[in-house]
Amino acid sequence: MDAWVRSLRTLRTRKWLASLVFGASILTVVSGATGSTGQRQGGILKIAISDLDYVDPALSYSFGGWAILDTTCARLMTYPDKPVPEGLRVVPEVAVDYPKISHNGKTYTFKLRSGFRFSDGTPVRASAFARAISRTLAPGVDSGARAYIHDIVGAADLLAGATQVLRGVSARGNTLVVHFTRPVGDFTAMTTMPFLCAVPPTLPSDPEGVRLIPSAGPYVITDYRPGQRVTIRRNRFYRGARPHRVDGFDVDLSVASPSEALDQVEAGKADWASALSPNYFEPGRDLAAKFGVDKSRFFVRPGLIFRHLIFNHSRPLFRNNERLAQAINFALDRRELAQAATTSPLAYRLTDQYMPPSLPGYRDGNLFPLERPNLTRAKALARGNLRGGKAVLYVSSSPQPFALAQAAKRQLSKIGLDVVLKPLPGQAVLNALYTPGEPWDIAVSLWAPDYADPFQFMNVLFDPRYPSGNIGRFDSPAFTTRMRRAGRLQGSERYRAYGDLDVALAHHAPSAPLSFLNEATLVSARVDCIILRPTLDLTAACLK
Repeated sequence: MDAWVRSLRTLRTRKWLASLVFGASILTVVSGATGSTGQRQGGILKIAISDLDYVDPALSYSFGGWAILDTTCARLMTYPDKPVPEGLRVVPEVAVDYPKISHNGKTYTFKLRSGFRFSDGTPVRASAFARAISRTLAPGVDSGARAYIHDIVGAADLLAGATQVLRGVSARGNTLVVHFTRPVGDFTAMTTMPFLCAVPPTLPSDPEGVRLIPSAGPYVITDYRPGQRVTIRRNRFYRGARPHRVDGFDVDLSVASPSEALDQVEAGKADWASALSPNYFEPGRDLAAKFGVDKSRFFVRPGLIFRHLIFNHSRPLFRNNERLAQAINFALDRRELAQAATTSPLAYRLTDQYMPPSLPGYRDGNLFPLERPNLTRAKALARGNLRGGKAVLYVSSSPQPFALAQAAKRQLSKIGLDVVLKPLPGQAVLNALYTPGEPWDIAVSLWAPDYADPFQFMNVLFDPRYPSGNIGRFDSPAFTTRMRRAGRLQGSERYRAYGDLDVALAHHAPSAPLSFLNEATLVSARVDCIILRPTLDLTAACLK
């Protein structure tokens, strides 16, 4: 993965995590389940992980960590173990239904089901989720959840150590109420993250992480030896709806790298490995040639990491200049740009919209050309709107994003736009983009959300309320109103509203969408019941 992605993940003071999956349930694109008549219940599925940070939900922020926690967590809301689009629809898990949201968007009220129990037999009450939230805000606990829940009433006081009680969260029996200092449009989807899965109400906070925690999900960690292994077995008290076919998982933590972990799967010594998409497409690995694609062992699915060219709307070139933004979208050869930035044609899916095609509510607006530019249309839109004809493009100096920027420079010269490239180290690029008055007009960007919700692809990227995501300082009162209105909706109504908004916003062209990075999965020959979201849903897997 190029350095820009790693730098980008610090936008909201986050660690570089594979939010590429929601444990394998966030960042998720789910395929249809595959199976054979030879599938069986039971057995131990073997996993190889080189990147495990913590098994404590409050601290874990790694691809491997979230994959493990997806098997052990019970959450207020979750993603069902189903093919897309249903597999990316936020649905209740421990919550009885979607939360009740106050008219001002600042208060969420959840009612919980009875029947969920921790692996020690104690019942799951609202206090389990209240404790999960407060643990992430405890002084000294460096939790990635803070980027999302710091606006809960009293969070600042808890973080500062001024109090031990989080005023904005109340738990009484099976009712959980969360109060925010400002309207929040995606807290329902936030609760799908492992950060906020149920924990015992008396569980202490530990800056180093608690190693063995009673869990309320299908499985429980029974042994954890850092750098050596994790042992995961069935939670005998689990009565939830999630499939859990194997007896458990044996996790090998001794592998030195994702590449070595994939070697273990190829050799049949592991059934699945924790690895990022680029690891699957390393030169010389040739998984497609060895196993085919989407047959039985190697799978490729559209992911949620989004690549686009950001336009700086605070600068004269793009301020109130929709026609130039549209001209660029018509002028770009998206295929050439994707090929410049990736190592394999299997690694991406072209797009001219912001919403991933696998999310519920998506509809294809067919707005801009994907395979080849429409220079006639582009030149017509650019005519009279070039405003001097010069643009400064900031880009990471890493080889792949810089190659993409060079290709974009060539393409945009054809409509009369002289693009000057300014390559900088990844973190320096971010610092520059956030510096007021910095003279950039275009920037190459990857966006990697931590959970699958349309809010992450529109509100966070284009609402002035979110300056850490809205790097281009786009500010349209009409679209801001529509984004915030959609964010207040839930269920099918929410997805339908965002599907319409996506087409309208992409037509307005606040940036130039280019592609979504695909995600890959490799399993051993004995794995069955395969659901991909976008990598293997471990909880639903079975063995032949």
